Parts: sequence; C-alpha cells; structure tokens
Amino acid sequence: MTGIFYRGLRQGIQTTWTLGKVIFPITLIVTILQYTPILPWIIEKLTPVMGLLGLSGEAAVPLVLGNALNLYAGIAAIVSFDFSVKEVFIMAVMLSFSHNLFIESTVAGKVGVSGWLISGIRIALALVAAVVINLIWSGGSEPAQYGFISSTEVTLSAWDEILLHGIQTAIVAVAQLALIVIPLMIIMQFLREKGFLSKLSNSLAPFTKILGMEKNTSMTLVAGLTIGLAYGAGLMIQAVKEDGVSKRDMYLALIFLVSCHAVVEDTVIFIPLGIPVWPLLVIRLITAILVTMVVAVIWKRIENTKRKDAAHEHSYHTL
Repeated sequence: MTGIFYRGLRQGIQTTWTLGKVIFPITLIVTILQYTPILPWIIEKLTPVMGLLGLSGEAAVPLVLGNALNLYAGIAAIVSFDFSVKEVFIMAVMLSFSHNLFIESTVAGKVGVSGWLISGIRIALALVAAVVINLIWSGGSEPAQYGFISSTEVTLSAWDEILLHGIQTAIVAVAQLALIVIPLMIIMQFLREKGFLSKLSNSLAPFTKILGMEKNTSMTLVAGLTIGLAYGAGLMIQAVKEDGVSKRDMYLALIFLVSCHAVVEDTVIFIPLGIPVWPLLVIRLITAILVTMVVAVIWKRIENTKRKDAAHEHSYHTL
C-alpha cells in the first residue's frame, strides 16, 4: 500500500511540474494583459460581431476574459453588466464550449493533439451554438437575476503591483492544480494497480465503441468529463504512455471532451446566474456525441480508402 502511495505521489508531482510549466507563464501573461490597452483593443474589435450572435457590445468582455482565462473570469465579467436572460444563456453556452483556450489547448498538445485544431473546433462550436440559439429562441428578454454572485475587481495602477498580482494569480493556479492532480494520481495509481480501471474500461467499452474509439480510451474520457481538460490532462498523458491509446482515439477523445468536459462543475457554476442549466448540459452532451461520431465515421472512411488504394497499388506492382 505504501508503495502504491509513493508511486502515485511521484506521478502526481511529475504531472504537476509538466502542466505547471504551461499554466504558470500563460496565466501570468494573460493576467498582466488585463491591465494593458491590448485586451480593451481586442474587445473593441470584437464588438461588431456581438450583434450577429444576439449579444450587446458589452458581451465581448466576458467572452474575451472567459476564453483567455477561465469560466470564473467570464462569470465575474457577466455580473458586472446588465444582460438579459437570453444573452446570459448564449454566453453560458459559448463559454461552456470555448474557455481557457490558451492553457487547455496547450495541454492538448501535451498528448499529441494539435492545439490549433482544438481551439478552432471549440470556437466554431461556440459561434454556431450562439447563432442557432439567437435564431430559434424568441424569449428571454427579461433582465437576468444574478442571485448571490457579486463581482470583485482588483484595481491596480503601478507595474510592480500588476506584476506581483500576476505572479500571485499564476502561483494560485499551479497550487490549485497540484491540490487536485496529486491526490487524483494517487487514487488512480491505487485503482490501476488493484485492477479497478480495467473493470471501468470494460463497462465503458460500449459507449466508447459508439463514439468510434477503443475501450482503452475510457480513462481519458472519465478524467475529462469529471475534472476537465486542464486538470484531467495528467490522466490523459498517463493514458497515452501506459494504456497504448492510439493517435486516432486520442484525437476523437479530445474532440469529444472539448465539446463536453467537466460536465458537473461547468454546469453547476452557471446556476447562480439565473439561467436554465439543464438545456446547457443537454446541448453540450448531444453536440459532443454527434460531432465525435461524425468525425469517427469520416476518419474511418478515409483510412479504408487509403488501405484499398495501397492494396490496389501493391497488386499492380506484383503483377
């Protein structure tokens, strides 16, 4: 038992170090950018697009902050403005698909998946969802009630204060990562060595098969669905190394998870904003399943075509 604990602890520390080298500098840079003219300039350029999505110009603020930082930054910005229920719901759906892009997309690169592709898929899903909701939903014009959430804004002016605030924010981000990843890796090491993960993989095999993936991808899906891409990246990296997850399956798993990850946390945190959260959860699940299945079918057809062409060419040369 002691051996399992130390092996899991070592794996957790290694994973925290690997991800911390990504999370710390990105969090520091983006936090500092909030106090420069760069972020307001980006918001100004995005304002005309907001009207096409059924949003007012101020919606650019939570969308930019949510995509650059995380959902909590986006929510903090939402409660700083007076939006309608429809606007808040559209932003919630968009941010559930596309948030924390810099860190989570970079993390995807750690498991061999293109961060640019993942970011593109997430942004496309967010934009399409916003346009569709804006077109089909005619209600929701009443002002949103934010309940007990209140916004807290840090006002800084001196560069040394801004730098210190950025360093503190980055350290807290890495500390939060360690507090989640290290105990998780210890638990997962125990479950792995005791054979529980094999049983879990077998139970999830029908679901992964429907999505076009092998059953050894199940732990990647479980990690992403429960604790998200950033925190679940440790398990994903370990799965690639130890479970022999293929490149194709990892791509499909990440495509599924960028549409639907941390389903409990990312849904519950929107409840205080006074919007219906069940539709939010259903939209994410259905979108993730459909997109992954379509990509899996297309990928399989392309592979079959390549195999047929290769076999035909081999037969021709043999003759």
